[in-house]
Amino acid sequence: MSASRGEAALSEPEVRSAVAGIGWPGIPNDPGAHLAALLFQLERSQWLSPEWLRERQLGQLRALLRHAKATVPFYEGSLRETDVDRLDWAAFQALPTLPRKGLQAGFEALKSRGPPPGHGRVAQGQSSGSTGMPVRFLQTEATQLFWNALTLREHLWQQRDFSGKLAAIRIKVEEGHHPDWGLPATALFRTGPGATLNVRTDIERQLDWLVREAPDYLITHASNLHALAESSLRRGIRLPRLRQARTYSEALRPDLREMVRAAWGVEVADGYSCEEAGYIALQCPRHDHYHVQSENLLVEILDEAGRPCGPGETGRVVLTPLHNFAMPLIRYELGDYAEVGAPCDCGRGLPVLARIHGRRRNMIALPDGRRHWPSFPSALWLSVAAIRQFRVVQTMPGSLEVTYVMDRQLTGAEQKKLEEALAGRLGHAFQVVWNRVDFIERSPNAKFEDFVSLLPVVD
Repeated sequence: MSASRGEAALSEPEVRSAVAGIGWPGIPNDPGAHLAALLFQLERSQWLSPEWLRERQLGQLRALLRHAKATVPFYEGSLRETDVDRLDWAAFQALPTLPRKGLQAGFEALKSRGPPPGHGRVAQGQSSGSTGMPVRFLQTEATQLFWNALTLREHLWQQRDFSGKLAAIRIKVEEGHHPDWGLPATALFRTGPGATLNVRTDIERQLDWLVREAPDYLITHASNLHALAESSLRRGIRLPRLRQARTYSEALRPDLREMVRAAWGVEVADGYSCEEAGYIALQCPRHDHYHVQSENLLVEILDEAGRPCGPGETGRVVLTPLHNFAMPLIRYELGDYAEVGAPCDCGRGLPVLARIHGRRRNMIALPDGRRHWPSFPSALWLSVAAIRQFRVVQTMPGSLEVTYVMDRQLTGAEQKKLEEALAGRLGHAFQVVWNRVDFIERSPNAKFEDFVSLLPVVD
């Protein structure tokens, strides 16, 4: 055996065996076996052609719409004239979209009267409400199985060593130590230890905690990772054992990857998901762009006229989860915008998203009517003053309010330099109100947005 093959074998995940006396090859318990069976199929389906994937999606859509038409009050009416058994892509794309407010107001009408028993228990969930519009939805054990399998697919795509230590800084956890990574990883694999810390912990204390814990992998919000890397560079702190950082929940700032490389010499792996539909797209193992998880859901990127976007074009994210028979969401408008990418040279047939832009409220509106997603790299601020945290809010068409964290007030000269830099990046010389604070709170769902527009949306 060559050295390279030997190293690869040693890094292979070790299946957690449920049968006494049999450790290798491991025989998993029933939940682990279900995961293994789904991963077996996912390993093969990712390499199939886009045409083959679309054909399989269409077959699953017919089954979903047939069930929705028969058991969901909302769709009994809207699908009355649709011949589901002969559904083609043109007929599907002619169906109306379901806006977020439609899910919010129509929760009861969107419930299925009879989810198939084989889909397991039905549970109610609620989104974090980062749009100001929290929504309720239903899930089943079957949809949770897909969430768990795609979580493991992401670990396997990124070739993580399951024997390493995983640190998670996120919402809904307390500081603690754990014997393993927790579910779903431990449903199938043996893992190394885990450690958790709440994301609302002071950022300097978070960094000190990471130094003590010395993890191999770190998972946290994108904005929190940016703050940690920035603090690490400022304090000259390295994390020598860290192999990779994993982000979720927020759109990545353009300078995040380079800042993490500078701080710790590792790469960032990002994922795109939502609570209503599960995983939407995962970062390609070879590139920074994302592969749509076509086995889980149908993703449409539509322009303002409702037409599909092509590579390089940005549009609205519209989702149809393929396996939620408790509450089918057909052509659900998530509220996000994303850019379509060209086919990937990695060989996967899964569609590509080049970039996730976030919500429309994250677009700045220029006085001439143009809109775009602004970016504020740390270098813009740090080249002028030692600003540790900031948030920009568009309060009026020609006005911005900048809240910042710094040990002292900005001088008049510093404010002028930053206003000139902002004008160059934004395409307009906005009037700016400056407001220094000691700390900028995260939203109730722990997300952090460095730019928000308060202007009403005019379509």
